[in-house]
Amino acid sequence: MKLRSILAAFVLSTGAVSLVPAKTLVDVAAGSPDHTTLVAAVKAAGLVETLSGPGPFTIFAPTNAAFAKLPAGTVESLLLPENKAKLVAVLTYHVVPATVMAAAVKTGEAPTVNGKKLALKADATGVTVNNAKVTATDLAGSNGVIHVIDTVLLP
Repeated sequence: MKLRSILAAFVLSTGAVSLVPAKTLVDVAAGSPDHTTLVAAVKAAGLVETLSGPGPFTIFAPTNAAFAKLPAGTVESLLLPENKAKLVAVLTYHVVPATVMAAAVKTGEAPTVNGKKLALKADATGVTVNNAKVTATDLAGSNGVIHVIDTVLLP
C-alpha cells in the first residue's frame, strides 16, 4: 500500500499523468477530417491563437458538409483577405465564452464571442442551435469543448 502511495505521488508530482486534455480546441478540430473547411477558415480569420488560448470556449463546429450547403462561392468569398472581418463575425458567432458540456445545455439563449446570441433548444429529440442540429457532442480540449453541427450559423 505504501509503494502505491509513493508511486501515485511521483506520477502526480512529475506530471506524468495529465487530467486535462493536452490538445486545444483548434488541435481537436484540425485532427478531424470533417472540419478541414472550418480549420482553413479559422486560419484565414487569424483566430488560431485566440481559439488556442485559455478560454474557456464552447465551439459549435460546422462540418465540411455544412459549409458545402452554403450558396456556391460563399466559402471562397469569405476566405478572401478583404472579407476577413465578415469571416471573423461568422466564426465568432459559433463560439460561446464558456465550457458547456452537452448535459448542461438547456433551451434558451447563449451569448457568443461575436456579441450576438444563439437560440438553443434541448428536448427529447436532441439539441439544435438556431437552425443547426447538433450531431456530436463533448469533444473536449484543454480550453473547452466542441459540439459538431450540420449547418453554418450566420449572424
